[in-house]
Amino acid sequence: MSSIGRDSRGAWRAALACMVTLAVAMGLGRFAFTPMLPVMLHEGHIDLQGGGLLASLNYLGYFVGALSCAAIRVPAATMVRAGLVATAVLLLGMGLLHGFTAWGAIRTAAGVMSAWTFVFASGWGLRRLAETGAPALGGVIYSGPGIGIAATGLLGGLAARWGADAAWIGFGIVALVLIAVIWRVFDDGAAPAAQAAGAGTPGPTAAPHAGRSDARWLVGLYGLAGFGYIITATFLPVIARQALPGSPWPDLFWPLFGLAVIPGALIGARAPTHWDNRLLLAAAYAMQAVGVLLSVAWPTITGFALGSLLLGLPFTAITLFAVRDARRLRGNAAAGLIGYATASYGIGQILGPLFAAPLAQRTGSFAVPLLVAAAVLALGALLFAWVWRRAQPIRTAQAVS
Repeated sequence: MSSIGRDSRGAWRAALACMVTLAVAMGLGRFAFTPMLPVMLHEGHIDLQGGGLLASLNYLGYFVGALSCAAIRVPAATMVRAGLVATAVLLLGMGLLHGFTAWGAIRTAAGVMSAWTFVFASGWGLRRLAETGAPALGGVIYSGPGIGIAATGLLGGLAARWGADAAWIGFGIVALVLIAVIWRVFDDGAAPAAQAAGAGTPGPTAAPHAGRSDARWLVGLYGLAGFGYIITATFLPVIARQALPGSPWPDLFWPLFGLAVIPGALIGARAPTHWDNRLLLAAAYAMQAVGVLLSVAWPTITGFALGSLLLGLPFTAITLFAVRDARRLRGNAAAGLIGYATASYGIGQILGPLFAAPLAQRTGSFAVPLLVAAAVLALGALLFAWVWRRAQPIRTAQAVS
């Protein structure tokens, strides 16, 4: 076999393995809670406020995990494997253990594992794609969360028949099977996270002063995306069931969200590098804002379906554009900025359910939290466009000089 053929096969092998990894870590380990929440509420295991707290504990774990990545010097392949196994064990634990304290500890730990696995698998996979000359396959990697979300949504729709305990155990078994399939792909090792995160071709860096200002804006505005999407992403089946009582559709909107993530990731990865990331982020935020707003303004089957699509399409594309902008600002030294931006995103995710669940439980409606989330996303879109517009005189002056 020619070296080109081997490289192509190795690139696809790495991309598909990382796709499955993110499907397990994010789709199962992190977001299986969304379709399971209505079942747990119906069975009386928790109330809505408790569900919101469990969600926020998971996002707190993600925040802690993201912050800790820069300090970890364990090989990326080892971290990926450990995170995957721990994710499967924690999924099984949700079905085998009971009580809010145990579930809180499990969901927090699952958040840490999903962050570690996401960061290290991304670094390992992108480095492998750079080595094999196939960076465009990055979109395949980031379609993984969408595949996992769609699968858990479809399986979660059957959970009412099995019961919550059996469903969680089933998710854990599915995770173990998928882990066994991809386990050997990570035999060839990888660099530590700090090195892997900087792999690839460095992009141009901004001027020092402008770069510092743009970096602060990126960190702050990325947090708005975390808050803006997470209320819908945590409570979508509950929100839809309130609006469409007795309808069979509410359990299908979450897998529809996941399916929309897949083309969004593939399209986002192919966005031309000369397109400004800030404008791409502004467009993605605006799309999600409309998606969130539709669930309030048009609470019908069509409204929820369209809203799920608009929320899902830019979901991982936002991450791709933010990472690309960090590399514009910092080149191969972007790992620290990516970490700060991810932490900001994590804070937004933590605050979303803590804000929405008590208010919804008190008022009996998610309308106000969703309107606030849509407004936050719209603000983020406007500010990204403003930051881009403000930079144009600087760019023009640099070109003239």
